[in-house]
Amino acid sequence: MARRRAGNLRNAAEVASNLMLAPMVMWMRIPLLASETNAGAGGIETMRAVTEKGMAMAQGMAAAQVSVAGAAMRFWPELLSGRTPSMLNGVAAEQAMHAALKPVGRRVKANYRRLSARSKGT
Repeated sequence: MARRRAGNLRNAAEVASNLMLAPMVMWMRIPLLASETNAGAGGIETMRAVTEKGMAMAQGMAAAQVSVAGAAMRFWPELLSGRTPSMLNGVAAEQAMHAALKPVGRRVKANYRRLSARSKGT
């Protein structure tokens, strides 16, 4: 039980630290978006900024649904073994939330790495 809790805390900390990079990513992306609007047509960064949000949302929804389905499959085994089912004690909701936010956090972290390497190169 303690290992599972430590793993959940580690996952939550990882997702939170990745999401804390979002303001920095926005700050690094604004000059790129502004330069693309001055060029006239929508550029690569604009398309990337728009499409990645939809993809991350779809991946997060799918991950949350898989997590909830897994918790539903474990309902009766947990109940029959004398434990409180994760669907009833909030653990399933917490796991689904972490699963839903993980793709977004990975995307933000990847953008931060990409944009910070680009700013160091120029």
